[in-house]
Formats: sequence, C-alpha cells, structure tokens
Amino acid sequence: MTTKRILITGGGGLLGQYLNEGLHGHHSMLTLYRNHEGNCRQFPYLNGDITDSAFLEETFRSFNPEIVIHTAAVSNPALAEKLDTSTVFKTNVEATEKIASLCKKYGSKLIYTSTDLVYAGYRGSLLKEDAKLVPMSLYAETKLMGEIKIQQSGADYIILRTALLFGAGKNHASCFFEEMIKSFQAGKQVRLFHDQYRSTLSFNEAVRIMLALIEKNPHNAIINFAGPERRSRVEVGEMVCELGGFDSSLIQSISLQDIPSVPPVEDVSMDVSKLLALGITQPPLKDTIKKELDLIIHKM
Repeated sequence: MTTKRILITGGGGLLGQYLNEGLHGHHSMLTLYRNHEGNCRQFPYLNGDITDSAFLEETFRSFNPEIVIHTAAVSNPALAEKLDTSTVFKTNVEATEKIASLCKKYGSKLIYTSTDLVYAGYRGSLLKEDAKLVPMSLYAETKLMGEIKIQQSGADYIILRTALLFGAGKNHASCFFEEMIKSFQAGKQVRLFHDQYRSTLSFNEAVRIMLALIEKNPHNAIINFAGPERRSRVEVGEMVCELGGFDSSLIQSISLQDIPSVPPVEDVSMDVSKLLALGITQPPLKDTIKKELDLIIHKM
C-alpha cells in the first residue's frame, strides 16, 4: 500500500478515534478535533474549528493532504434538533462545502461520511444507492445537503452512506452497543426497536473497509457503507444475548411509535453490492458481534 498524507476531521469523535488508530502506521496522517480530544494527542493533531475558514485554509496549505476523511459533524440527530438550525447548517453544510472546495484547489481526494438516514425509510429493504432520498430529520437533511455540495464542487470524492455503527466506546465517546452490554451484565432491561431495520457495521470493520477503499480509489462514487445483513435492533440484541450468555428476557421490544421524538425511519437497510464489486467482503454479522463483544468484555 502506498503511503498517503491523510487529513481526518472529527478525530475526537468515536469513528474518528478508530480511524486515528487504524490509519496510523499505514499512512502519514493529521487528525483534527475541536472540543473533545479523545485519542488525538497520541497522533499528529491540530485543535481547531472546521467552521473557521482561515483554520481550514492554513491546514490545507501546510499539510497539503492527498486524502481528506471528513467525519466531523453535528452527528447526533437528537442533539441537532435541540441546536439552532443555523449552527447545524454551518457545521454540516457550509464547512463541508468549504472542505470540498479546498479539496478541489489542492487536488485532494475527499471521503465523506454521510448517513443511511438520507434514504426514504418506507421504500423497502436493502436499498441501493439510487434509491429515493427522503431525510426525516435536520441531521439527515444537512448530511444530504453536504453530499450535494461535494458533488457540485468538482473535487474527486467518495460519499459513504454510513450505517448505524457499533463497538466499544473510546474516552469521552460512548456507544449504545457497549451500554447495552453493560446493562445486560447488570441484569437491567434494554429497550430496543423491533420495527426499524438497518445494516449495522462495526467501527473496526468500518476502518478496515476505509483502508481498502483508499487503496482501490474509486472516483466520484456514492457507496453504501454498511454491514452485510438487514437486522432490527431487537435481532441484534438477541444475537448479543446468545453470544454473551445474557438473559434475552431483558430485551424490551418497543416500536418507533413508542418514542415520538425519534423520526419514523422504518427500514434503511442497504445493499452492499458496490463494496462487493470492489472486492471488499465482510464476515457474517454474528461473527463481528462476537469479536466486538469479546473486546468489550476484555476491556471491562
């Protein structure tokens, strides 16, 4: 694998921290964070705000990245609804547009993590990249607007419509998957949707696939960045109980309708044919869950 200069935005986020660890040693990297450093200070890093155009300009000028992996965003849908709309727009859309324009200026490849939530969640299962797009939240709407700005920029890009990610938390960044396991271990009930289907992907698999995409280097591609199976959250919880020896009666099966604040996105499971066509295969979901479960239990 040829070493590349890679700039990571959102390096203090959970995916960002996994990318920091996974790309270090393979590539020359610079990771950015704003408020929460996570593990960034263990690697070449800068502390700054992606909504600060001058900061971005200087970062590109001094580092001259060959690849930019743009994960920074207001990425929590519930938090996005509580913030001022202009704040979410400035981070998720305007900063993305600026980064895309700098990628065009410096000849950098842009890898952008979008979301499966841009899809219409009522159109059926295992959606392909040309499926209907109907974002049901401010978060998803601004991520789709970011996609459009990138496509209009003239930069070479890979847009990754990212599935629900799972695995162990790191530093300040927690993950529901680990919290679920802690609850099962403590004998506490866990509420899980039985009527929302996604193609969940582990953080470790996400990094492995990202490394493969960097090497294969598809151009101007929109790709479903997802696991190999369509599963509800209840089904994932049942797998965790089976593999971890937990009591499955602790799963409280609920409907999306039981929590009105959650957008009613019923099925955004994704077809991963594009990844397969690139030669990127994945293990069965149960195998990945077992691996992540073992890592979390060992960590505890």
